[in-house]
Amino acid sequence: MSAPHSPVTPTAHAGLERALREKLLRRSETVGSLGELEPLAVRLGLIQGNLKPRLEQPQILVFAGDHGLVVDRILPPTRSTATQVRELLTGRLPLPVFARIQGVELTLVDAGVAEALQPHDGLMARKIAHGTRNCRVNAAMSLVQAHAAIRAGMEIADALPGNFLACAGVGEGSFESAALVIARLADRRLSLRQLLATPTLLAQQDLSRQLVVLQGAQGRHRNVSDPVEVLAAFGGYEVAMMVGAMLVAAGKRHVIVVDGLPACAALMVASRIAPAVMDYVAFSRSHPHPGLTATLDLFDATALLELGMSSTDGTGAVLAWPLVHAAAALLTEVAEGEPAGETYPADLDGPAVSEARVLSEADAGRDAA
Repeated sequence: MSAPHSPVTPTAHAGLERALREKLLRRSETVGSLGELEPLAVRLGLIQGNLKPRLEQPQILVFAGDHGLVVDRILPPTRSTATQVRELLTGRLPLPVFARIQGVELTLVDAGVAEALQPHDGLMARKIAHGTRNCRVNAAMSLVQAHAAIRAGMEIADALPGNFLACAGVGEGSFESAALVIARLADRRLSLRQLLATPTLLAQQDLSRQLVVLQGAQGRHRNVSDPVEVLAAFGGYEVAMMVGAMLVAAGKRHVIVVDGLPACAALMVASRIAPAVMDYVAFSRSHPHPGLTATLDLFDATALLELGMSSTDGTGAVLAWPLVHAAAALLTEVAEGEPAGETYPADLDGPAVSEARVLSEADAGRDAA
């Protein structure tokens, strides 16, 4: 069953890519090689269809939701989802502090937290339900709920200013739920055991119990293969909202940074709906879990930064923002006698470049308003 989505066009443009690489070559003759910043800069130029990409008003959305599968006690005792949200709202974790000092606007979204949360300026209440159902017994969400969550994510992302969006999800059971989604959509390239195995963090006995419960969920929904139906069967409201947010951001040719396994699960669903979403994505990570490493390998991707952290999903994305911003500045701010302002190469014009120009001008007009 298909999901509503914004049209997403590929960023490929051979002429523009050649022009971007030639521009970087001129930079290198003056400043030397800048390593991994250079391919990142090319991607930013292709995303914006522009020889001078500009990133403005960076945003991070952290979606929170509870999962019914935790009633099977697959997890050791941990902080509740509501507690995690409160800690983020009150600045008791590094993520909100790093976001503030980096100038990244953080919005927490109650997508489906089981507990009632007090209103807060930094909290957006878009609760679809008080947590999902136990996917070992029923579908985690109905298709109606899954579509409602996707649409909510689309609305949230569409209302945000700027052209840089980082996405992350938090919640008890969110990692395990995401592992189920990824394992089903990975076409047997990645197993639950590979996604869950944490030899240094989780006792073998606990892992065995996790696998029994989650493989039971896989068996109950063994015939589900459509991406939205897989999302409804195993996923969470936080993952579904990220699907909608990514589709809208890519449709507007914005840069998307994906952080954590729930966000990777959302990307996998979104890319099945609109494959060109992948053209707009960079990855970050906030913890060393081997399952996340395996998932990044599945995407044939590496994180922008590898800092050895073990922190809340989204922390790495905030820390990666200056790196992405610097890559854009390499094309935009380093002087070489070019005219000021944005540069849309007229001789390279085509559907992708023209669309990027229209979307950029529309964003500029909306932000000014």
